[in-house]
Amino acid sequence: MEPANNKPRSNELRIGLTGGIASGKSTVATMFAEHGVPIIDTDVIARQVVAPGQPGLAAVTDRFGTELLKPDGYLDRHQLRNLVFADEGQRHALEAILHPLIRARVIELASLAGGPYQLLVIPLLVETGFDSLVDRVLVVDCPKSLQRTRLLTRDAETPERIELILAAQIDRHERLAAADEIIDNAGTPEQTRARVAALHAQYVRLA
Repeated sequence: MEPANNKPRSNELRIGLTGGIASGKSTVATMFAEHGVPIIDTDVIARQVVAPGQPGLAAVTDRFGTELLKPDGYLDRHQLRNLVFADEGQRHALEAILHPLIRARVIELASLAGGPYQLLVIPLLVETGFDSLVDRVLVVDCPKSLQRTRLLTRDAETPERIELILAAQIDRHERLAAADEIIDNAGTPEQTRARVAALHAQYVRLA
């Protein structure tokens, strides 16, 4: 495996897909997958690196306590999320454990993925420096009011917790400033699908 701070050695085009919570990143990634694009999702990887038996789980429980384990040995991600969102220091400590593991796995998967180009779904792309792994940044965007509505209906979060989650993320305008391309996901699914199709054609040409 390559050193974790290196970009994967490949001539393949890599697109970093990012956006705020509940902006529709998973929906957009699924639409790209329908075009045959390999998807590497760091949310999935984040679960894998803390699965039972993985060094990441041992590191998390050493730092935060074994009370975060469920009876089946899996990490109680909801309890951990409540802990770190309430304390910036705890959140940084968790990121220091997980981000190197996630980054190394992204590099490994990207070296094997193939495809016309690859889509790396990284919610904290700009904040964490993971943008060094990609050639272009694609931001899925929607107004904060829509994020709040989606979080209330999708995740049944309280208004107070929603504000904590949003405050912990990078400013929307700063994220947009880092974008090479933007998908406005405040419209209809058909509008988003059409934008994905146009971007797919663009990325195939660039690849």
